Amino acid sequence: MRKIFVVINLLLITGLVSCKKFEAFQTDPNKTTQASPDLLLTGIEIDAFNEISLSAALASRQMAYTDGVDNNQYYGWQRSGYGDYDNLRQVVQMEIEAQRVNKPVYLALAKFFRAYFIMRLTLTFGDVPYSEALQGNEKNFTPAYDKQEDIFLKVLDQLKEANSALTDDAGTIQGDIVYKGTIKQWKQLINSFSLRVLIMLSQKEGNTKLNIKQRFSEIVNNPAQYPLFTGNADNAQLVFYDLQDDRYPFFNNNGLQTAYYMEETFVNMLKGLKDPRLFRMAAKAPIHSGLADDDFNAYGGVMGSATIDENSTRVAAGQASKIDERYYHDPVNEASTAMGYAELQFILAEAVVRGWISGSASDYYKKGIQASQEFYKTTPDAITAYLAQPAVQLQAGQELKAIITQKYIACFVNTGWLPFYEQRRTGFPVFDVSGAGVLNNHQVPKRWMYPENEFDLNRENVTAAISRQYPTGDNINGQMWLLIKE
Repeated sequence: MRKIFVVINLLLITGLVSCKKFEAFQTDPNKTTQASPDLLLTGIEIDAFNEISLSAALASRQMAYTDGVDNNQYYGWQRSGYGDYDNLRQVVQMEIEAQRVNKPVYLALAKFFRAYFIMRLTLTFGDVPYSEALQGNEKNFTPAYDKQEDIFLKVLDQLKEANSALTDDAGTIQGDIVYKGTIKQWKQLINSFSLRVLIMLSQKEGNTKLNIKQRFSEIVNNPAQYPLFTGNADNAQLVFYDLQDDRYPFFNNNGLQTAYYMEETFVNMLKGLKDPRLFRMAAKAPIHSGLADDDFNAYGGVMGSATIDENSTRVAAGQASKIDERYYHDPVNEASTAMGYAELQFILAEAVVRGWISGSASDYYKKGIQASQEFYKTTPDAITAYLAQPAVQLQAGQELKAIITQKYIACFVNTGWLPFYEQRRTGFPVFDVSGAGVLNNHQVPKRWMYPENEFDLNRENVTAAISRQYPTGDNINGQMWLLIKE
């Protein structure tokens, strides 16, 4: 998608700026320092909702890379960056411009995007600056780190405020490439996203400050006040077009055609469930090219945990399926889904299993599967047959495993790092670490380390955040607050 860069005159926050966008913040005296909020909104939506990620697919054991050691696949990563603060700066600028031209509807959307981007940051690191972040113009270049618990509380409050502020008289939304200005669909996204945030707090049921169950049931039981997604048409997604800079991110990507293969445990999961989505996700293994496209025996994979040599041998023998060619030959392919109806249904199914709301977990679960199958263009008859299988239906004592597994399948090379974070939260599905290629002492990491420049520019605050969270220091195996049961 075409990225909209806007020249703004904000003071940069030391330690919270990614150099990759530095040029976008320079002041040219021959250009305006103002931009309408609708133009800013378009760029913010692109940054927020482009969630197509091969890195996440590698870390989530959906795909494997065979031309070298990829740290996402082999769990050897170290630090990540603070790039989402650049996106938050654009949100702040949208607020400034909305106030300047008296368009409050953009202030409501800004609350949602503040919550969205800070969630991406805290899920990556743990504690991060929020209350004091983005205050370089107030001479605060060393912001304190907010505790993750406080961040979640602020996020939930902001989402509730955003839903309340989006009224029919809030104004017209222009520059909206996701919902074309439909306020109801924005409210549906905000409230559905609130439920995602709450289900991520499942380890915190005993936390009285968060009051998760009451917050969750309040949203679900008051649809007039808190509307939710009603179908795939409400998905928060970017649709691609066969235009320069607007095409699917991996269109004509040579690496995807030659060096990425389906991961074996993922393929076997789909084969075991006789899941027709496999035929849309993967190409047949060369050794089985003579079999029919809908023959599950035609598909295979490589092990994400195996060494490069082991996987190269399997590839050379023609035993491994590549990703379906539509991912690199179709300029439009499929939409990038930041959050969709299928995910919402799986969230509701889990909430029933946990006793947070009443209803039928099975019904929500089946609706989620159907929505995902429809996204992959599975025929109605094939969907019916799939849902009728005993292996697919919810079984007593195995409900959570089945629900999260189906959510995981639905997020293939899409919805960013959600499948990895859901596995981190629930343990499902089990990610294979048995092979000789795995780094990190054969452990799946729990987080990313803080950016190196924070230790140069904001050492006192980042060091304090590490000390209160991670007794063994800033490492990728630390258990952030979110993952500790209460």
